[in-house]
Amino acid sequence: MLCCWSALALGAPFNVRDFGAKGDGMAKDTQAIQAAIDKASAAGGTVVIPPGNYLSGTLHLRSNLSLHIEKGARLAFSPDDGDFDAYEALPYEIPAAAASRDMGDKRPLPQNATPAQRRRHDAPPAYDDTETSYAQYALIVGDAVHNVSIQGDGEIDGNRPRRGGPKPIAFKNSEWISIRGLTIRNAPNYNISLIGTDHVEVEGVRILNGYADGIDPDNCHFVRITNSYIDSWDDAVCPKASYALGKRRGTEHLVVANCILRTACNAFKFGTESEGDLKNVSVTNCVVLHREEAGRRPTAGIAIESVDGANIDGVVISNISIEDARAPIFIRLGNRGRSMAKPAPGSIRNILIQNVTATNVELASSITGVEGGRVENVVINGLAVTAAGGVAAHELDVPEIPSKYPDADMFGELPALGIYSRHVDGLTLRDIKIHSAQPDSRPALIFDDVARLELSGFESTNTPPQQPLMLFRNVVGALVYGNRLAGPAETYLGVQGEKSADIALRANDLRRARHPVNEASDVPRGAVSLEPNSSRN
Repeated sequence: MLCCWSALALGAPFNVRDFGAKGDGMAKDTQAIQAAIDKASAAGGTVVIPPGNYLSGTLHLRSNLSLHIEKGARLAFSPDDGDFDAYEALPYEIPAAAASRDMGDKRPLPQNATPAQRRRHDAPPAYDDTETSYAQYALIVGDAVHNVSIQGDGEIDGNRPRRGGPKPIAFKNSEWISIRGLTIRNAPNYNISLIGTDHVEVEGVRILNGYADGIDPDNCHFVRITNSYIDSWDDAVCPKASYALGKRRGTEHLVVANCILRTACNAFKFGTESEGDLKNVSVTNCVVLHREEAGRRPTAGIAIESVDGANIDGVVISNISIEDARAPIFIRLGNRGRSMAKPAPGSIRNILIQNVTATNVELASSITGVEGGRVENVVINGLAVTAAGGVAAHELDVPEIPSKYPDADMFGELPALGIYSRHVDGLTLRDIKIHSAQPDSRPALIFDDVARLELSGFESTNTPPQQPLMLFRNVVGALVYGNRLAGPAETYLGVQGEKSADIALRANDLRRARHPVNEASDVPRGAVSLEPNSSRN
């Protein structure tokens, strides 16, 4: 893969100034840069943008081409929105029966709406929002191209003060793409948008002050995003599987590594558009931070969501440091059903999350399915959370809301301090440490309608005065072992529900609990097995 890109970079240079580009920040250099692109592609060469300030509208890349933006070069959006291509026709039509659904971006326009905002609002109906559905409305577009490199130490400037405008870089139905070393700033749309594009490498990119998403692989296979700094208002890295291609293709074989992610929404998120699948994904060695100028905290550090029929399988997330996110982890199987004739839940299974730290947490992490759709086989191994705390006890019942837009704050304040789980088959939690900056009245962990639960190495420094440290409701097949109390507690484990069964506590040090287990009256006799030496002496 690298050999193709390296060879491509060695092609003959085509300097845009030789084709009439001024680079003075006043003239529009679109035609000159496009002429260089067309000429270089025919020769298998490299387009060079030397130091200067170049204003441009939409540029169309060709196959077998390298675009090199040199240090000191600024390729900036033309201030005239008419210099950019219109939205392309989508490969599908929305059935009349579905037209009444909430599809596309149809939020009311403000009175002072910009031309770009009006264009976005007036786009034809689409199953997904306008930014997701279209690629042609962009500065640099590659449609059905291959062997293309965009690189250099220069910068692309969105030249806009707010969200609503073209994308800096967009590829669609393409392959073998490399984006390296660039700085992208002030983007009014997704900074790097990849739709149906395979074999992509994004390496060493800096995204600054993005008003929308950072990098969005959508219906893409074999994508690597590494060693990058992403600072965006909306989601930093947001893989999707939308219906933009008129079919359910999915995103697979994705690697995100060694990145700093700053956001006011979600650092890594899949699921806002989840018509297709997400499979074989690795996210590792990343730092999640808030944007100090954003005025709000990130919603979640890690969000994995299937709400439109997606099958999510084989996701590994490791070595993540999260600061100031409202919720560290959000896993949601819902049933919104975009582009589905009859909405039905997809699946989430085989998720491994390990070595995660999260500080100044406001909301509990959650793992939730819906009636008729259960999350399967989730392992969290090594999670250290410091919560803000200070919340009173809540009712255990949490609304299902299967069709609601998925976000970590969709349930509001949850009844658990650390982790809330519901409708899950196969959940393993190891080495979970929950701390609270202020005393909190909620159980640290709540499991509701969970089967095949394994819990070990759990510890919480917060002991709720009138609630158990952990609460099980209708839990079947649980093994709780190798746990201990950090301080005195009234009740270690509370058990509720007539479906509760086969709950075993083994090799725990519960001597500091007044009541190791408290069973409600509706719990069947013999549902809980407590090893004798686990009880209070």
